[in-house]
Amino acid sequence: MNSSTVVTGIGVASPNGLGTQQYWDATCNGASGIDRIASFDATGYPLHLAGEVRHFEASVHLPSRLLPQTDRMTRLALTATDWALLDAGIEADTFDSLDLGVVTAASAGGFEFGQNELKKLWSQGNQHVSAYQSFAWFYAVNSGQISIRNNMRGPSGVVVSDQSGGLDAVAHARRQIRKGTKAVVTGGIDATICPWGWVALLASGRLSTNPDPASAYLPFDARACGHVPGEGGAILVIEDAQQARGRGARIYGEIAGYGATFDGVERKGGSEGLIRAIEVALADAHVCTDDIDVVFADAAGDPSLDRSEADALKRLFGERGVPVTAPKTMTGRLYSGGGALDLATALLSISEGVVPPTINTELDSELGLDLVSGSARAQVVRHALVLARGHHGFNSAVVARAA
Repeated sequence: MNSSTVVTGIGVASPNGLGTQQYWDATCNGASGIDRIASFDATGYPLHLAGEVRHFEASVHLPSRLLPQTDRMTRLALTATDWALLDAGIEADTFDSLDLGVVTAASAGGFEFGQNELKKLWSQGNQHVSAYQSFAWFYAVNSGQISIRNNMRGPSGVVVSDQSGGLDAVAHARRQIRKGTKAVVTGGIDATICPWGWVALLASGRLSTNPDPASAYLPFDARACGHVPGEGGAILVIEDAQQARGRGARIYGEIAGYGATFDGVERKGGSEGLIRAIEVALADAHVCTDDIDVVFADAAGDPSLDRSEADALKRLFGERGVPVTAPKTMTGRLYSGGGALDLATALLSISEGVVPPTINTELDSELGLDLVSGSARAQVVRHALVLARGHHGFNSAVVARAA
């Protein structure tokens, strides 16, 4: 039987909180980070809202030598990693470097860095393009920079599956722990809030153009009209449970089960793939639906996708059979950072005995969900199910368990 894999460190960079405690306090209190875009002039675009990580000054958190070679996405990831390692009580120089791995998720790479270098290419010529463009834009750059900064030379990788990526990365990291790696830094951070990124995101056809921050992103609501993009996410430190207990580490919870399926582009809106992913995750965790205390929903904000997710939950749990929440209504959808942040939030719910709310949504009663809305709900959480669906058919589910 495989030994259990636990989370001992969390680092959060979110639109409604920089740092884990600030994020958790804001989320439990229903404080939103969605607002008008401040990082560039979005006047000429149909969408003017985003969940931006405000008040983040990279120069405060990172050495100056890293700034010319990193995109905002990577700066957030490096900072969140520092916080997660500190939280876990892991000092990289006390481990063999080959015993420490890094597996992160990305959906777009360093968009803003690439945009700035393309500007230089066309306005000044190729001699003005930074050599760092060769890797700063790349999907795997967060894993690489985290590895280099912390001298982590164990198993490394990157997962690209949109919103599902954060959960998929944690699952891959768990495999490495089971193979003998001592600790793995994992999760996801994304940042695409720039003109070039905006054009790419708008092409999905799933973004809300509602200009009101309080009603632009309303999953499971009859008024749902798309989602608001955000940036940030969470970085987790995972390790073998026996090792963690042996060194006296705080344990947030166990990564108990995981399942993933792929629908393909043609099968948009169906619930079968998501149902199968949930069933696989439950079986992997050796639990049944009655054991799940709360579901952290994908909450697409698209009427068809919301309906298919609600149908999946009703078929598995029964009508109003389990509390459901979507704290991402306070941050926007964070793409590869979204699943990782939801998982971190689920682990905090397990630790603190509180389920944070879904804000602004007026539940469509036809969906038959027990939606935690308005305010946080105090309850014992031993098992939390976290769901994520990525564009073009990715479905992922993770069961987090109290350790």
